Amino acid sequence: MGETMRLDEMVARTPATRDRVVDFLRAASIVAVVFGHWMIGIVWWQDGVLRTTSAVGVTTGLWLATWFFQVMPIFFFVGGFSNLVSLDASRRRGDPDARFVKTRMMRLLRPSLVFFAVWSAVIVAMHLLDVGAPTGPRIWDGTRLLRLFLPPGATLPFGPLWFLAVYLVVVCIAPWMVDLHRRFRWWVPAVMVAGACIADVIGFELGISPVRWANVAFVLLLPHQLGFFYADGTFARISKGFFWAMVAIGLGGLLVLTNPPFWRLFGNVRYDWFPGIGAYPKSLLGTDVELVSNAYPPTVCFLLGAIWSIGAVMLLRPMLGRWLERTGPWKVTILLNSVIMTLFLWHMTAYLFTVLTLWPLGLGHQHDS
Repeated sequence: MGETMRLDEMVARTPATRDRVVDFLRAASIVAVVFGHWMIGIVWWQDGVLRTTSAVGVTTGLWLATWFFQVMPIFFFVGGFSNLVSLDASRRRGDPDARFVKTRMMRLLRPSLVFFAVWSAVIVAMHLLDVGAPTGPRIWDGTRLLRLFLPPGATLPFGPLWFLAVYLVVVCIAPWMVDLHRRFRWWVPAVMVAGACIADVIGFELGISPVRWANVAFVLLLPHQLGFFYADGTFARISKGFFWAMVAIGLGGLLVLTNPPFWRLFGNVRYDWFPGIGAYPKSLLGTDVELVSNAYPPTVCFLLGAIWSIGAVMLLRPMLGRWLERTGPWKVTILLNSVIMTLFLWHMTAYLFTVLTLWPLGLGHQHDS
């Protein structure tokens, strides 16, 4: 009852100037991450270790869903919006940029430290009780860091944390990126796109694979940088044709780069960049079975996914804005944003405990028919 009254009060006190679409996109992107992780995980036991893989890599056609539900670019896009708005407010108050960075980081780190503390205690208890097979790097005298769970981070229950680590870095450099935006405008995203293309060419065509990791910066910072154009009103002044072009370029580019037959239309063109593949993989998520991932590190295909999805949400923005003027949708949006870090940090823990509870009952077991 009290929570409902508090939500009603927050709905009533929402300023008319607040961009509700930004709040909705933030909540929707995290909810998509949560349900995506729950839906695509395949879990099994092997030698006392809980192992996982992605259903995308073993289910025909499921790659197509990743073109629509790879929502990391949307989260970074609204992050760029929020960081510019908050930084401008901080500077108007006369606060140093370091205070802005500290404030934003503490919002992320406080709940994260609780997560780490709880799971550190759990891992220590598992060591003391000798529960689960030892895994992970050795820390002393043959003792390994983890029990039951496999490193690196893309496993239960720690998988989402790499995303948080990347976003913390983005927050730290946000003041510099805002200043670059104000000084160089469209040249900044143009350099990011060019840098991503060059990194892929050097990494794949010339075989210097470490260069591909430069795309963690080029590709993931692009949607954050585009969020600045949304925040400063530039996108509001641009015609819909620009966003339709983003959708067309993004989807068209994905179709071309993931399908070698398109490349053959131009004659005897050398298209076989990737050993044993011949083109970029279709999935925008890691599949655990392909030789190349579009996500780890990000590729030009991931960048194209960001371009088309941001164009699409800007086209949908007027409709979403009208819908969010209604009390019900806006109340749900406020509620989700109030628990967003809890959802993000703990959703794989909830998944893990569900597996541990239901597995002894036979759920998920494979039986000969």
